[in-house]
Formats: sequence, structure tokens, C-alpha cells
Amino acid sequence: MRYLKELYRFLKHIKQSKNLLVTLSYNDIKDKHLGSYLGVFWAILRPTLFILVIWFIFGIGFKSKPTTDGTPFVLWLLCGFIPWFFFAEAMSKGVTAITGNTYIVKKVAFRVSILPIVKVISAFYIHMVFVFILLIIFMFYGYMPTIYWLQIPFFMISTAMLVLGLGWLTSSIRVFVKDVGEVIAVIVQFGFWLTPIFWSIDLIPESYHAILKANPMFFIVEGYRDALIHDVWFWENMGLTTYFFTLTAALLFVGAIVFKRLRPHFGDVL
Repeated sequence: MRYLKELYRFLKHIKQSKNLLVTLSYNDIKDKHLGSYLGVFWAILRPTLFILVIWFIFGIGFKSKPTTDGTPFVLWLLCGFIPWFFFAEAMSKGVTAITGNTYIVKKVAFRVSILPIVKVISAFYIHMVFVFILLIIFMFYGYMPTIYWLQIPFFMISTAMLVLGLGWLTSSIRVFVKDVGEVIAVIVQFGFWLTPIFWSIDLIPESYHAILKANPMFFIVEGYRDALIHDVWFWENMGLTTYFFTLTAALLFVGAIVFKRLRPHFGDVL
């Protein structure tokens, strides 16, 4: 009951701080490009150029063969790349949410638990640009919007919930254990190759499928493909959906508890 009351107060605080969250997340993007001539415009230009390069290499240069169901390989690949980059960007930013904002953390009146949320939101902005360009490319290839495309916001929010839980957990621990940042970088690097982005799980012996599906990003990547390519609803894979949200809820809960327990000691260490 006590945790429910704290959750209610926290959600109420987020609602009251929505303008602050928007401002801080925008500043987070702006600070990354501080001093450049194009400024925040780089946040849009970089993902646009990246997607165009991927499209040119795999759609025109290598002329990769379509997948077994006839889907152009570049579309199948982008459905894996784009959600993964959201996850990787949010994780990389989230782990430094506290140590990178010491001047704010030391302010007594500031609720530092929203800092990981700021990092997730700033990564979410960039992801929205990626998704918008992805949908345009799909239509360029003749894939017209369907009702299944409405699932994309669902998977975007699901990814945000996942990285928020991890952000609370890792950012609070990193204040005391600096190596956490390096561990996260290694996990992200290996996770990229252990997630079916360049390869299909159908190529792997079935005995290993359960292990590979334990990766929560498997649910997200396949979800994007199901929504945009395969016309499959997320509840049709109820076992995987249940696992993902059980894990995500556990990470949110553990991350919030660890963050709360360590928060009073941030000022002593930073």
C-alpha cells in the first residue's frame, strides 16, 4: 500500500512537471550539439542521413535479396535497426543521468528521479524522427498504411518503459560504481548482435530460441516487423508479450526502489 501511495505521488509530480520535462529534454538534445552551426537540426539530419545510407547500401548497392516472404531486405533490416538505436541511445544517456547533472542533483528542491526520464524523452524525440522516415520509406516501396501500423506507438512506449527502469537502476548505481558505464557499453555492443537485426531467428536451431527470446529487445524488434510487414497483432504472441511486460514491470519496480534507497547519498559522493 505504501508503494502504491508513493507511485501515485510520483506520477502526480511527473504530471505537474511536464513542462519542465519537455524543457530539460530539449536542452539535453541542444547541449549535445552546442557550438555547431546547425545546432538542434543535427538531431534530425543525422538519423535522416543514416537511414539514407542504409537504404543506399542494402537497397541499391548490395541489392540484397528479399526475405522469404518477399519483403525487401532493407525494410526488414530497418525495422530492427531503428528500435535498437532508440534502446541503445536511451541506455547510453540514461546511465549518466545523475553523474552528468551534478549541479542539479545537489539542489535540495529538485526531484532527481526525473533525470532518467529526461534522457528517455530526449532519445524518444530522435526515435520519432526515425520512425517517421521509416514509414515514408515503406510507402515509397508500396506499403500503404494499415490498421496494424497503429501498434507502432505501443512498441515505442514499451521500449521507453523498458529503458526507464534500466535507467533508474544503472544511473543510481553508477554514482557509486563507475564501471557500470563500461558494463552497459559492453552489453549494448553484444546485445546488438544477439538481437535479430541482421539475422532471422529462423536460421538458429529451435533449441536456442527460448534463450534468444529472453532478450526483451527481441519482442520490440519483432513487434515492429509484425506491425509493418507481417500484419500481426501483439496479443497474438501472448506468451512473449506477457514475458516482456512482466520483465519490464520488474525492472521499473527494482529500478525505482534502488534509486530511492541510493538517492539520499548522491550528494555525498558527487
